[in-house]
Amino acid sequence: MRAAPTILHLDMDAFFAAAEQASKPSLRGKPVVVGGLGPRGVVATASYEARRFGVHSAMPTGQARRLAPNAAYLVPRFAFYRSISEQVMELLRRLSPLVEPLSLDEAFVDLEAGGVADDSASARAAGERLRVDILATTGLTGSVGLAGSKMIAKIASEEAKPDGLVLIEPGTERELLGPRSVRILPGIGPATGEHLRRAGMTTVTDLVEAGEDELVRLLGRAHGASLYRMAQGYDDRPVVAERDAKSVSVEDTFDVDLHDRVRIRIEVERLAERCVGRLRASGHSGRTIVLKVRRYDFSTLTRSETLRGPTDDPGVVREAAGRLLEAVDTTGGVRLLGVGVSGLADYTQEDLFAQADAAAAGEAGPEAAPGGGPEVEAVELVEPAEHGPVERHWAPGNDVRHAVYGAGWVQGSGVGRVTVRFEEPWSGPGRVRTFSVDDPELEPSEPLPLVRGDAAA
Repeated sequence: MRAAPTILHLDMDAFFAAAEQASKPSLRGKPVVVGGLGPRGVVATASYEARRFGVHSAMPTGQARRLAPNAAYLVPRFAFYRSISEQVMELLRRLSPLVEPLSLDEAFVDLEAGGVADDSASARAAGERLRVDILATTGLTGSVGLAGSKMIAKIASEEAKPDGLVLIEPGTERELLGPRSVRILPGIGPATGEHLRRAGMTTVTDLVEAGEDELVRLLGRAHGASLYRMAQGYDDRPVVAERDAKSVSVEDTFDVDLHDRVRIRIEVERLAERCVGRLRASGHSGRTIVLKVRRYDFSTLTRSETLRGPTDDPGVVREAAGRLLEAVDTTGGVRLLGVGVSGLADYTQEDLFAQADAAAAGEAGPEAAPGGGPEVEAVELVEPAEHGPVERHWAPGNDVRHAVYGAGWVQGSGVGRVTVRFEEPWSGPGRVRTFSVDDPELEPSEPLPLVRGDAAA
């Protein structure tokens, strides 16, 4: 714990959706949902306007459509988001050599190591300058939390949302945490929160008053002891520069054990979709798919499968996790499921070409166009000319350029037609026109920069 609030946590506001709104003037101030649009798709990010309807990340897209039927539903453009993230991370590295990215839109910064802050006033000034610089560079807003530890800095940035800055003075941690729900602490999810509630603990003060021995009895030695320290506001984890992730995983603990094999398979597929979302957000792909199953008797099994090459394809991960599940006995019930990807490599799409080669050779391979998850990043594989022309796919939100009307984006397509709105980030809302899907004057294009000065740079 530090005596000055020199640990900064930055969290970009509704990052994917905000980037889409910034690049599409007609969507500003309107509900926008970014995610997979297939029947098994999930929400990656929802704009604040969409969140008012109850839409949130990791929600099935079908459910989101029922809650906000008039929202704009767009496929993710991860290459575009990564380019913005690189600009933001460069601004953070100007503040300090110790920058710990957590995802494309989130990072810790050690301001003291950069020599830019050693007290509350200088830390606040650095945080405010950062917010101004991010807006000027990217056209987007970010929320900043400042504190003497990583845990409190992250809580502060959450309180600062959207587009704000909150500084929590060291020494006030227990006063801040005391009346809050136990769910505010890292590592306490719905299941652990319910377990603590049944034991009469709903606030952080309740955890402190219960004592370390009681938490260890309820949650085990490692988790109980760690939770007791966090409840007291202690967190001495350092900011680790450019932390290399070894794996990406997600898991869910169920309030009631699952017995239905079909339901278990559905949950595994959903976890696979979420895992790929995190994998892509971190800019990685991976070779090894891992399934974790905790059974009714608390015994935990892990199974893994290593692919020929790294992948970030939701269909590939989903099918591999399903195969691993077939080898696990779930008789008696399952209380926890998890899906992970390890053997990480930099983001790549080479696996899709390998799959196409395998298919051409007559090998069995995963489906080329999975029905769920953010599929926009998949490379479009065009059959050789002798097989005849292939209709081009126009996904909602993708960038296009027309020989006559200029830059625009796809609003929707179907029945051989594609509807495009022609506008630029720095223009007003543009006009809508409809074309044949094979119109030779309409082509996919690269995203335009959000800040006009970038175009001339």
